[in-house]
Amino acid sequence: MRRRAPLALLIPAIIALAFLVLPLAGLLIRAPWSTLPERLTEPGVLAALRLSLLTATLATGVCLVLGVPLAWLLARGSFPGRRLVRALVTVPLVLPPVVGGVALLLVLGRRGLVGEWLDSTFGFTLPFTTTGVVVAEAFVAMPFLVISVEGALRGADSRYEEAAATLGAGRWTAFRRVTLPLIAPGVAAGAVLCWARALGEFGATITFAGNFPGRTQTMPLAVYLALEQDLDAAIVLSLVLLVVSVTILALLRDRWVGVS
Repeated sequence: MRRRAPLALLIPAIIALAFLVLPLAGLLIRAPWSTLPERLTEPGVLAALRLSLLTATLATGVCLVLGVPLAWLLARGSFPGRRLVRALVTVPLVLPPVVGGVALLLVLGRRGLVGEWLDSTFGFTLPFTTTGVVVAEAFVAMPFLVISVEGALRGADSRYEEAAATLGAGRWTAFRRVTLPLIAPGVAAGAVLCWARALGEFGATITFAGNFPGRTQTMPLAVYLALEQDLDAAIVLSLVLLVVSVTILALLRDRWVGVS
């Protein structure tokens, strides 16, 4: 049964809604609609869009390969320090992205703890490369996948796995044929959130990978650069990211909001 909201709650709620919606409305109102098709096909915009889609997809793939096993370990495993590990996994959620980029430089930079060894042994460097963009995006986006998959694992009925074990299925077979299908919606939702977070990553990317057009300049970085040169171009790029964000929310609405 729905009730009328008290005036003391209605007014702040309306102010909060306006606070969240008006900036988005400003983007739509100020958008250069007459020149939008031409601006969307400019080489710089297309290059940034292609790079963003490529790196976000690769970062999501990395997060799936590494994050799903980590989520299983946190949900099903039993080992000392599990709470500490879970806390460390969620640190990138609250860590300022720029700080994450600095941390990546200190570890994977040419003079970093691991990066110096990679450079001297294999001649391989990560900072200021497209691969570095993928690493930075995966670092900030992986917690979204891990949390989502861990929640799905905790909500899945473990009796199905036990039944598979009694029928002679090994742990890997039970995970691949029983557990993974059960948690597939959670994995899919986590992957979409992970991809969206990677697509919008700015701070860690510009710190660790730089802002080189065609190589490390993703859409958020292109928006930042366009603000200093061409406001209309920045608005167009922002609109593209807004459309992607709204689409992601629409796809996950039933799962995360839970209303019709």
